[in-house]
Amino acid sequence: MLKSIDPILTPDLLWLLASMGHGDDLAFVDANHPSARIAQSTHSQRLIQLPGMSMETAIRAIMSVYPLDDFDPDPVRVMTPVDDPDRVPDVQRAVLAEIERAAGRPVTPGKLSRPDFYRAAAASFGVVQVGDSSSYGCFLIRKGVIS
Repeated sequence: MLKSIDPILTPDLLWLLASMGHGDDLAFVDANHPSARIAQSTHSQRLIQLPGMSMETAIRAIMSVYPLDDFDPDPVRVMTPVDDPDRVPDVQRAVLAEIERAAGRPVTPGKLSRPDFYRAAAASFGVVQVGDSSSYGCFLIRKGVIS
């Protein structure tokens, strides 16, 4: 146990977060995502699983230690619904609220189609999969610097 570190942040997850550099993306995906296959293509080839966890809860814990990139106009990207790309699913609203709270500023996410999201996730540093089965609970979040 560590003081002031959310217990959701497992040793493997903390290693992944600490090993990233600024400008690296981390894929946060829901339970439906083909995370094992995608993770094999990432830089770290790491898949961290947080079973039974909601995406909102996991992002709240992660954003307590993760600096959001301030230099990129789209430090957060989401997967858009196939049937209605303009729809914002509830899970995305909840997660974006957590990211904005941690960042202390509004964040407008970039939007990626399902195939584009899969390609971008495969090019990320690693993958964190939560047990949340909410559709379109998939995010790419770019790491910034601590100043």
